[in-house]
Amino acid sequence: MTVRVTINAMGAGGDGVANLPDGQVFVPFTLPGEVANIAREKNRGTLMALIEASSERIVPACEHFEACGGCALQHWQAELYQAWKRGLVNEALAGRGLDFKLEPLIPCLPQTRRRAVFAARRTEQGMLLGFNRHLSHEIIDIHECVVTVPAVTDRLGDLRELAMLVASNTKPFRLTVTATASGLDIAAVGCGAPDAARRRALTAFMMTKGFARLTCEGEIILEPKKPLIHFGRVAVQVPPGGFLQATVEAEEAMAALVMSHLAKTKRAADLFCGSGAFTFRMAEKMAVHTVESDATALAALDHAARNTQGLKPVTVERRDLFRRPLMAKELNRFDGLVFDPPRAGAEMQAKEIAKSNVAKIAAISCNPVTLARDLSILTQGGYRIDRVVPIDQFLWSSHVEAVALLTKGR
Repeated sequence: MTVRVTINAMGAGGDGVANLPDGQVFVPFTLPGEVANIAREKNRGTLMALIEASSERIVPACEHFEACGGCALQHWQAELYQAWKRGLVNEALAGRGLDFKLEPLIPCLPQTRRRAVFAARRTEQGMLLGFNRHLSHEIIDIHECVVTVPAVTDRLGDLRELAMLVASNTKPFRLTVTATASGLDIAAVGCGAPDAARRRALTAFMMTKGFARLTCEGEIILEPKKPLIHFGRVAVQVPPGGFLQATVEAEEAMAALVMSHLAKTKRAADLFCGSGAFTFRMAEKMAVHTVESDATALAALDHAARNTQGLKPVTVERRDLFRRPLMAKELNRFDGLVFDPPRAGAEMQAKEIAKSNVAKIAAISCNPVTLARDLSILTQGGYRIDRVVPIDQFLWSSHVEAVALLTKGR
């Protein structure tokens, strides 16, 4: 059904919201105040024609915008987009009735995302390599990506050739490409294990193109160079497809906030530590106990710690903090703590931290809603929120990072 709507607001997911008599309809690629004809299906709308454009609308930076599903908000003026993204954090925390100081958003520049997860599929016309259309399985073949670092986008042609060699059939698969200090680290999933002939072809291609590593279905096919990511001054051999902060700049901004808050800490815990993005910066000044459930990430951290001179003691513990959080008695041996959980947050762990005597807490999250819940738990346990800093490391998307710094009240 085609209807004419006026966009009343911007939704938390980055879609324009139209208020109709029978409920809200979410329309991608629209802005508040715009009038549009849409094809409606339940509470979703597809933009068919823009009747009245907002004065806030700008020309998108990428030719693939609206086709490719990677970005949602390239068409919005930067200052308004950034204010909206800061507002996502403000609304989530205010909704919990928290007392906090929200600082200005730290913005994200184009061409800084160091990892891209491409969708790929071999066809009779060649290899499709790009991203899925918004809310679709259709792969949009791309020739540019304005959010990703040039180290990746300058190699799209080579990556397309590599994907053709990797593909064992015409089924879609994922190609995760990470820019490291040693070159591109490439992990293919869903492509099937290569046979002997494909292995030989992949090996020859990899050596010619100078890529650092290729893994297929978790198996290393070739690793001419160890893929290295620098966390502070420490080089870590990251596992294939392992978690990284989206941009170096955002990681450095978060680390600076953590280090400033924990400046007087002697012994700290780094929970959900990954491969050590915060660990190694902290270990320049304090002893650090790291806890992580991902064995490969923890092994990479441990190897780097053991092979780097001049650090304070770094200990490692593999533990699922969702099922078995560190208890308050275990936490009381630390005077500082940082936790950076997945989007689900750290509810069980936050309950134990709230009962502890840890003086300084740095809470990092990519989900304002679960961050607000965890901060509410901590404040009920006697913590005071000193600062909250929103960080945009997911440019032109609806996702926003935030760092909350807390002190145990007296």
